[in-house]
Amino acid sequence: MAESEGGEKTEDPTDKRKRDAVEKGDVLQSKDLGTAMVVLGGAAWMVLAGPWLVGALRDMLADGLRFDANSLRTFDPAEAFWRLGAAVVMPLATLFAITLVAAIGTPAILGSLGFRWSAMGFKPDKMNPISGLGRMFGLNGLMELGKSIAKVALLGGVAWWLLAGQADRLVTLGQQDLVAALGDLGQSFVMAVLVMALALALIAGVDIPTQIIRRGGRLRMSKQEVKDEHKQSEGSPELKAQIRRRQHEVLKGSARQAVSDATVVLTNPTHFAVALRYRPGVDAAPTVVARGRGATADAIRELADELAVPMLGYPQLARALYFTTRTGQVIRDDLYLAVATVIAFVFNLDAAMAGGTDMPVRPDIDVPKGARFDEDGHPDG
Repeated sequence: MAESEGGEKTEDPTDKRKRDAVEKGDVLQSKDLGTAMVVLGGAAWMVLAGPWLVGALRDMLADGLRFDANSLRTFDPAEAFWRLGAAVVMPLATLFAITLVAAIGTPAILGSLGFRWSAMGFKPDKMNPISGLGRMFGLNGLMELGKSIAKVALLGGVAWWLLAGQADRLVTLGQQDLVAALGDLGQSFVMAVLVMALALALIAGVDIPTQIIRRGGRLRMSKQEVKDEHKQSEGSPELKAQIRRRQHEVLKGSARQAVSDATVVLTNPTHFAVALRYRPGVDAAPTVVARGRGATADAIRELADELAVPMLGYPQLARALYFTTRTGQVIRDDLYLAVATVIAFVFNLDAAMAGGTDMPVRPDIDVPKGARFDEDGHPDG
């Protein structure tokens, strides 16, 4: 069991493991799929644009062999080159575009499209001849050799089948006129390319699941690696700062109005924050309008400071309210006296500031024993 937890790769890769692998260039790849896509694109071009290219070549040849006395007097090699070449530019440009789309489409289909600088970095282990021999004669090397032999056998069998089926037709081409013979030869060639492209697609259909399984095996993790990564992520200052920012944003969007209506905010002073509202003649009893701990408490204090809501540090009372009252509820009966004392102090403080009189003395608060909690929510005293 200890060996399984420490060394065996028994766990699925985490999202971080997958992201790191992609950044290092370890993405899902299939050379067979890329080859099949390019050949299929070329076969489609021959079917759709092949006659276009043949016609362009015929026109170019006819134009190049047509001349008169004026052509000899004003002959311009550069002009003739560009004029004759323009006839075949578009068909060839179409072929280039199709093959380019096929080449780019392969990684796009596999979800690995993109350029990664880390994959271009120098890797000393690739220069080690011993490592190279290990790759050649190891399990992966033998698998690749078996795949190559199977592909050669399949494509060779397809080629033999094509030649055997077209042998009689090819032998009789010499008995036809040139135009008909070229037409038949072109059809046979297009058919051969299409069949070979389909055979390559079949090979790719087997190769892709194989590559998915092999990459999944490379990325699998041991239990200890998962634990270490979790600890590293939890301890990352950047991740903690990001979580705090998100919590602040969410809280500021949902609790701004609640904190702005608060009469006072009680703090721990750092781990807990509880915003209380009491409006004489409106509220039957003090009500908790916002509460939080950790990053949420930080956001409540930031809002209170921004909105000029009084903040008082009463750790024991703040914890009592946090663990006994939910947001939107009135406070518990046994906390009425303590909260009323705090709110009365806030009202007297506001009156003193407005009237320019002496500031009231901050009162001491006694929290009932049944409402005392430590920072983990356990009864305290």
